[in-house]
Amino acid sequence: MKSLEEQLALIKQGCQEIIREEELKARLKEAIATGKPLRVKAGFDPTAPDLHLGHTVLIQKLKHFQDLGHQVIFLIGDFTGLIGDPSGKTETRPPLTEEEVKANAATYQRQIFKILDKEKTGIDFNSRWMKQMSAQDLIKLAARHTVARMLEREDFHKRYASQTPISIHEFLYPLIQGYDSVALQADVELGGTDQTFNLLVGRDLQREYGQQPQVVITVPLLEGLDGVQKMSKSLGNYVGIDEAPKEIYNKLMHISPELMLRYYELLTDITPNELANLKENLSQGKKDPRQAQIDLAKEIVARYHGRDKAEHTAQEFIEVRDGGLPEDIEEVTLEAPGSKLWLPKAMVLSMMTDSTSAAQRLIIQSAVQVDGEKVTDIKKELTARDKPYTLQVGKRRFKKVKLFEKVKRPR
Repeated sequence: MKSLEEQLALIKQGCQEIIREEELKARLKEAIATGKPLRVKAGFDPTAPDLHLGHTVLIQKLKHFQDLGHQVIFLIGDFTGLIGDPSGKTETRPPLTEEEVKANAATYQRQIFKILDKEKTGIDFNSRWMKQMSAQDLIKLAARHTVARMLEREDFHKRYASQTPISIHEFLYPLIQGYDSVALQADVELGGTDQTFNLLVGRDLQREYGQQPQVVITVPLLEGLDGVQKMSKSLGNYVGIDEAPKEIYNKLMHISPELMLRYYELLTDITPNELANLKENLSQGKKDPRQAQIDLAKEIVARYHGRDKAEHTAQEFIEVRDGGLPEDIEEVTLEAPGSKLWLPKAMVLSMMTDSTSAAQRLIIQSAVQVDGEKVTDIKKELTARDKPYTLQVGKRRFKKVKLFEKVKRPR
């Protein structure tokens, strides 16, 4: 095993909080001295069929522990998934069926090995112990926590104060997640910052059951493509790791410069010093922002589809931007009074949408591109030029628009 200092440096990279760091140091020292690896778990409820980049922040941290020689457990919450995690929710989540959970779990088992070492990864399901728990056992578990402690949770507290209903089964969720740590005798549990309360319940329950409380490590929540809300399939602001290379690359080439740096920090193996240098070079004009974005997109595609696919996708993207693909785009010629034409008007005249109001909505939704660049300004104007513009709405609607300025003849 690596030294304590080397292990801590890798573990702390990209972490939000460690509870408690002195306990982590003590356990690492013991692991180094005895050669017995730590048991490190992270739980994932299979509430959607695919993993996205937001999930990989946590899985990458599991990989760090795995690379350091520790035992990692990828826990699939097939039992808790039937309840629905109330973390950060303003209302009760609709439950999934057992069939939906099983189908989603199957995709997780396949996709995690794009990151983790299959031979060194333990996969478990919390239904293994929860389905064997009797009603009496569940009551005994519930007796180890209080309603007052539950209401300390910010989302529960807000819902209670606003008289928004809280179902009893939602109180059971943190208890069952906490009991997972007891069942697995976890030394360390990883989770997003929205999971802190649940992870601490795990520490409390381990004490109740006579175990040494686990170290809790949280990682930041990854913002979605909108740069605002947490990446989520339900919000449509996600990048799935099983998506086609072209889809992943195209999405990453249209994020903001600020989000690009955030993704470098949380989704790549860049070191803190390398990230600082990248930021400095970008601010001083020593690094082309476009090239930095290309490098990021290629890195992410290569991680999940291979380096050859990444290079091919990057080249294909350049060809599309230059008008080489697709080959059968219809071209229309439009008049630009005063040499300019309002983009929503151009979309209507080229029959890409029915009205300028509909065009503006599409622009606001980031569904419109001009020459491969996403447009978000509804006041955008196109200027007459020799080369036609390539307009794109969504993934498949293209038009080439050639603008000309009508010259007034003197009377």
